Amino acid sequence: MRRSLFILLAVLLFPGSASAASVIVLSPHGGAVRRDDRFVGGPAVTPPPAVRGASDVLARGEHAARATASSGGASPGSAGTGRKPARGKKPKKPKKPEITFLTELARLYRTRQLTAVQYHGDAAAYNQALATEHRLRGTRRSELEAVTVTMHDIAAAHQLNVSRLPALMATLAANQQWWTHGPLLAGGQRVEFSGSQLVWEYYPGQGIQLQVLGTFGKADGLYTAGPADYPAMEQLLAEMIPLAARRGGGLAWEYYFHFDGGSPPWTSAMSQATGLEALTRAYQATSDARYLTVATSALPIFSVAPPVGVNVRAGAGTRFLQYTFAPTTDIINAFLQTLIGLYDFAQVSRNPTAARLFAAGNAQAQAELPGFDTGAWSLYQPGVEDTLDYHQLVTGFLQELCTRTGAPVYCATAQHFQSYLTTAPALAQLTGKVRDKAGFALRFRLSKISHVGIVVTDSSDQTVFATSASFGHGVRSFTVPRIRKPGAYGVVLTATDLAGNFARITGSLQVTR
Repeated sequence: MRRSLFILLAVLLFPGSASAASVIVLSPHGGAVRRDDRFVGGPAVTPPPAVRGASDVLARGEHAARATASSGGASPGSAGTGRKPARGKKPKKPKKPEITFLTELARLYRTRQLTAVQYHGDAAAYNQALATEHRLRGTRRSELEAVTVTMHDIAAAHQLNVSRLPALMATLAANQQWWTHGPLLAGGQRVEFSGSQLVWEYYPGQGIQLQVLGTFGKADGLYTAGPADYPAMEQLLAEMIPLAARRGGGLAWEYYFHFDGGSPPWTSAMSQATGLEALTRAYQATSDARYLTVATSALPIFSVAPPVGVNVRAGAGTRFLQYTFAPTTDIINAFLQTLIGLYDFAQVSRNPTAARLFAAGNAQAQAELPGFDTGAWSLYQPGVEDTLDYHQLVTGFLQELCTRTGAPVYCATAQHFQSYLTTAPALAQLTGKVRDKAGFALRFRLSKISHVGIVVTDSSDQTVFATSASFGHGVRSFTVPRIRKPGAYGVVLTATDLAGNFARITGSLQVTR
């Protein structure tokens, strides 16, 4: 799997961990302003997911036909055409009715899961969005269309239920407003709407989507900032709480866009646990027990296995998943932040289930954490080194767990990771003699992910080969083109790691025929 599958968002969870993010805010009248928001940010920017292929998205005309098929004047209870077969011919087997967002909406109304007001309001909003698509052009049309197609796909997959409608309709409304009145966006741009505290993010080809982790991270930041910002935190949670869906026997804040291998709706232990933390902090700020009640309702997902939940039984306890659709993926920073959220909620609420879940996850995290320490840098997941931002993020999480639990493995690993930020990479040249007929590989060992340069010079100090590239830790090599003249050559290898630490070694190379 490509690494882009595993990177979602690193939010500003602790003061001083990152700079403010640039957010574009759209007013109700269409004016947009860019501002820096110290509560929206993080040390890493979400890369866009893979663009969905043609097989994943309905063609524009087909989508319009399917989406509007159930709204052509039929009532929610009507079905069929009422026509009789021609005389002398066998009646054709009736086609199975097409499932669309609107037919599923009608089903929910017929089964009394929706009131008449809800049904007619949501159906009108969806049809209005379809009509808006036809008026828009280019990127604006395709981005809004991507959202209505996703809603159609969720319905066609029998995944539409009443609890998901608030978030889906909010996403539809946000995209209709943005692509009608807002500016075009660069991928990964965070956006907000005037009068709202919710954080959205632009995923090219999938419109703007509610950034659950980013929004709850903002709530944490508002709490940390102090009492003057508590009203904004309360407003944010008042907007977010109704957007939770029923999943795994409790509440979960889901994502409604495709992310490489994952199809909506999916969720994440990290975003859910950050929600627990935000609700816990809101209770501490206001003494309003309703926040703990909501948090308790959000616990079940941590006890349920994927693809519904995030709980995977492991050797020492339980691993909590970053993505419900990727049960074998182990991302350590997400795991650790999940534990922080569970710990804080358990400590404040005295909830025994939360305490049990934390204990199981804590045991597993302590058992596997040493495997994410290369001795020179941190791993994002097994075999994949962290970027600088994620290295700093996981170091902060470890420091938080060290403070909370005092566990030696958290404290020691945090110290190791902190020291790696000022430790130069180690280099060793492994190839010293070659028989060169058509080029060769010059091998070297590197201690941590770095940008490595090489210069090969002849006896007169003339450069015969020079290049540079980025490499992960381990045994690596440069492909050197044929050196026609046998003899002794000088080699200089340099390495600059992600934190800017520099190393340089010199060596020699004997070329024979």
